[in-house]
Amino acid sequence: MIEVLVVDDDTRVARVNSAYVEKVPGFHVAGEAHNAAEALHRLETLPRLDLVLMDHYLPDDTGLAVVREMRRRGHRTDVIMVTAARDVSTVQEAMRHGALQYLVKPFAFAGLRAKLEAYAELRRTLDSGGEAEQAQVDRIFGALSATSEPDLPKGHSPTTAESVRQSLLNAEGPLSAQEIADRTGVSRQTAQRYLKLLERTGRATLTLKYGDAGRPEHRYAWATRP
Repeated sequence: MIEVLVVDDDTRVARVNSAYVEKVPGFHVAGEAHNAAEALHRLETLPRLDLVLMDHYLPDDTGLAVVREMRRRGHRTDVIMVTAARDVSTVQEAMRHGALQYLVKPFAFAGLRAKLEAYAELRRTLDSGGEAEQAQVDRIFGALSATSEPDLPKGHSPTTAESVRQSLLNAEGPLSAQEIADRTGVSRQTAQRYLKLLERTGRATLTLKYGDAGRPEHRYAWATRP
């Protein structure tokens, strides 16, 4: 599990963001903080911390000041800025202090989910170790540029799309349209329609499984799976 600290001065927003984090497979909220001093205290006392979702506007200091102090103290914990601060100077400063992502408020769950999934993919890539060829380097930097999922075409349900997405994410290997239908409760035709959409938008990959006879079976996997 990737352990996350959620930092936001608004306790309600912090709870919402924490709930969002908990909905993404592989992530767990280790704690919350509502000001700079509390955030630094959490960094010192939590037994393990992988990622900080950092608000910029805090009552006793800025989020960037917290990041600077983190680095001064030797904390290498990754940071994603989650803030309403839109000025270019703040964005630039965040980049200079090693923020991996910058998510501008307000945002929907899909926006944060895309950033977290990209971060998880980055960790998987880095954990593989060894030397990196150019393709591997491109993959590492490409993982940081993920965007939210595109708007669904007319006639597509966000609830069904999320069910199909979760089925692919939680699967141990590629699934057929019938297997997705069985897991989500929709018809095979509906499952096929959503899977084709995910493939067209680059969120899922298609492979063909050849049997003894007849047409090959189409099988789908989530595109960010290592």
